[in-house]
Amino acid sequence: MAELEDFRRETRAWLEANAPESLVGMPFSELDGTWGGRRAQFASADMKLWLDVMGGRGWTAASWPAEYGGGGLSKAEAKVLAQEMAALRLPPPLIGFGLTMIGPTLLRFGTEEQKNEHLPKICRGEIRWCQGYSEPGAGSDLASLQAKAVRDGDDFIITGTKVWTSYADQSDWIFCLVRTDPDVVKQAGITFILADMASPGVSVSPIPLISGKSPFCETHFEAVRVPVKNVISEINGGWTVAKALLGHERSMIADAFGVSPRGGTRGGRSRLVETAAQYLGEPGGVLGDAILRDEIVQNEMDTRAFSLTVQRGRDAAKAGQQPGPETSMLKIYGTEINMRRNELMVRAAGPQSLGWEGPGFDEAELVATRDWLRSRGNSIEGGTSEIQLNIIAKRVLGLPD
Repeated sequence: MAELEDFRRETRAWLEANAPESLVGMPFSELDGTWGGRRAQFASADMKLWLDVMGGRGWTAASWPAEYGGGGLSKAEAKVLAQEMAALRLPPPLIGFGLTMIGPTLLRFGTEEQKNEHLPKICRGEIRWCQGYSEPGAGSDLASLQAKAVRDGDDFIITGTKVWTSYADQSDWIFCLVRTDPDVVKQAGITFILADMASPGVSVSPIPLISGKSPFCETHFEAVRVPVKNVISEINGGWTVAKALLGHERSMIADAFGVSPRGGTRGGRSRLVETAAQYLGEPGGVLGDAILRDEIVQNEMDTRAFSLTVQRGRDAAKAGQQPGPETSMLKIYGTEINMRRNELMVRAAGPQSLGWEGPGFDEAELVATRDWLRSRGNSIEGGTSEIQLNIIAKRVLGLPD
């Protein structure tokens, strides 16, 4: 404990000395930060400096081994670092699927060559990743995917289409599932492979959403050559890797949606409470609509309780425990909370939640409207709620088919 307290003091002093002053105390959500990559965009020059400073120390992935670009910290030390960053209200220097999904998967299943090739670039924010799982005819039934990979010497030639590929138009590499053996049971003929999005034959088509803004794309592979050495684990053995990565994805979604966005400074009142107070508050700070008030309080309580559950999941991951089917519970509950929260926000704003563009609405109101529309997709992305309920019933509760 004494050593850990020494580390805390040293960490606090280092952060105070090296974090850009403009970022200390900055309002942010769990999704704020830079995604990195060849075409990285930064909110400010200080955000770029913050990534460089933290990446140089390996603290973008604090508990990853130092030989792969991480910080080499113990699980307890990594938690201290997170606590000290939160105390200073510092935004994460780097976010994205490299850190939350493919990185942990490579640490578990990758070869030394694959780890040395990809993990340091992830830690430094040099490469941005996207996920190629779903297809136009393979969404909920992912194992029916038809994107095929045919062996040709040291390469696979991939042909097919992936859909709902988040941020494919901004990503540098993709981790995807392809069918390498069409003559076996569906799951048994699937391979997990990594591909450079700059490869000849790869093209991307953005998919618009009802919110007017979308991270989703279709990704097309037209006879794309990908080295066999980019296969993770074994040829035709990708289903095991895919399921492990889905556990990380669902934990990530729960982490993001299970935390109520804050207004003002981090730790202040939530945006939901601020919105209700702005439009419906009465003298003395009382919300006049008793029914809506009760629903808001219930959502805030649910969110805080859920955040503690998510934190237990984080602690288990830091202790080396691999995510299991219980992540389906986190995913479905987190998305339900987020959809309910956005619904309450537009109800509180009343007519001011009906804006799309033009005069009469401020930017925050327009953002809230689009966030509400966007949240309707939460129950689909990362595995539909119906599929998650099936997983919970069979693999968590052990119910019969």
